Amino acid sequence: MGKGNVVLKQVKAPQKDCTGIPVALSDATIQQRKDKVLKKMQERGLDQLVIYGDVEHGGNFEYLVGYFTRFEEALLVLNADGKATLVLGNENLNKASKARIEAAAVHVSLFSLPNQPNRSDKTLKQLLEEAGIAAGKRTGLVGWKMFTSSLEDNKKIYDVPSYVVDAVKAIVGEDQLSNETDLFIGEQGVRTINNANEIAHYEYAAALASDCVLDAMDKLEIGVSELELGDALVRNGQHTSIVTIAASGPRFVKANMFPTANTVKLGDPIALTVGYRGGSSSRSGLAIREAAQLPEATQDYLDRVAGPYFRAYCAWLQAIHIGQCGGALFDTIEAVLPRAQYGWSLCPGHLSAEEEWMSSPVYEGSQEKLESGMLFQIDIIPSVPGYPGTSAESTVVLADEQLKQEIQKQYPDMWERMQQRRAYLKSELGIEVSEDVLPMCSTVAYLRPFLLNKDSAFVLKPGTEQQ
Repeated sequence: MGKGNVVLKQVKAPQKDCTGIPVALSDATIQQRKDKVLKKMQERGLDQLVIYGDVEHGGNFEYLVGYFTRFEEALLVLNADGKATLVLGNENLNKASKARIEAAAVHVSLFSLPNQPNRSDKTLKQLLEEAGIAAGKRTGLVGWKMFTSSLEDNKKIYDVPSYVVDAVKAIVGEDQLSNETDLFIGEQGVRTINNANEIAHYEYAAALASDCVLDAMDKLEIGVSELELGDALVRNGQHTSIVTIAASGPRFVKANMFPTANTVKLGDPIALTVGYRGGSSSRSGLAIREAAQLPEATQDYLDRVAGPYFRAYCAWLQAIHIGQCGGALFDTIEAVLPRAQYGWSLCPGHLSAEEEWMSSPVYEGSQEKLESGMLFQIDIIPSVPGYPGTSAESTVVLADEQLKQEIQKQYPDMWERMQQRRAYLKSELGIEVSEDVLPMCSTVAYLRPFLLNKDSAFVLKPGTEQQ
């Protein structure tokens, strides 16, 4: 496996470094968020925003409110003058006073679970009018997804329940309504850039996910059950951002996606993934100790799949920088890991926040500029027929000198962790990462393709030029 500037060698494993103490968003950060949204509304000529949220799609709602509404639907109605009203169901109405921004509340029992008591005094249209949604107002509807089709009018497609869309349209009119989700997550969207406080808030989760995956890798042995591995991945009562994966051997047996009593067997493909609000970590490899244990048909697994993947991962870390167009980073990965040979089909890297995948400026032909404060998942997924997969998904943030100074001043312990992570990448893994990259966890680029060998991982050979 000396081919291609990548070698498998004995290295010191990274240290677990999650502090175990979540960092709250400050009042100043919440005010900054609201100010950013109001400024964008003014730039777009919007009189009001209607922001939808539920347990699966709460990121944009939570950005200002501070929480998601668990098992109920909700709306935040925000006027251009800053006045806010929450529209809440039966079991979240009492949470209105807990919101991070000052907001009135309107009770809409239709947002509650089935068969709960329903209001019968006012229609949904009347209640939404009471919440401030008004006729003659230029209105943006915000769900969780902006649409980017070249064949549709993306501003007129809504990912919000139709009964809500219909009621809003009945008030403001079809012509006055548009999908404005990109105000939050699109190019120059308010949520795409994080300040030092937000980075510290998310770093706790990214590092926790990383520590959990490292624990699961260390726990992995012949005979260990998926349930035991899953137990290593989820902890501290934290809300996961994606389905937790602890799989050994064939996946999705009888459509199941969750860990079972199935045990690790020699030669099994292994998949381990956990994500928390601010970052996820995953590892894919094989339950073997050395190349000699590979089946005859996949004896070249390191050269055909895992090694090229790691090389592309290193190229990503070396090439990404502030001011770069997302399309240029896409082209870098295409050059190092051609899709025609390696079968990846999604964006090679995307933004993360409350959602595991918020949006991505890294796509073919993208002219979107990468900016300081962007929180990235390194998410390149090769798929080569006949071969097991490989993965080392992890989280980094881009930071210019000003943001670095703010982090160093406001969160010196986190700054020190980030510097130690950069030092590990260089000294142990041979990766000279871009100056703009701050690792959000300790296991960035740490990949053991043979997961029963706890001492060996991929490194980049000394002298490798930047891709």
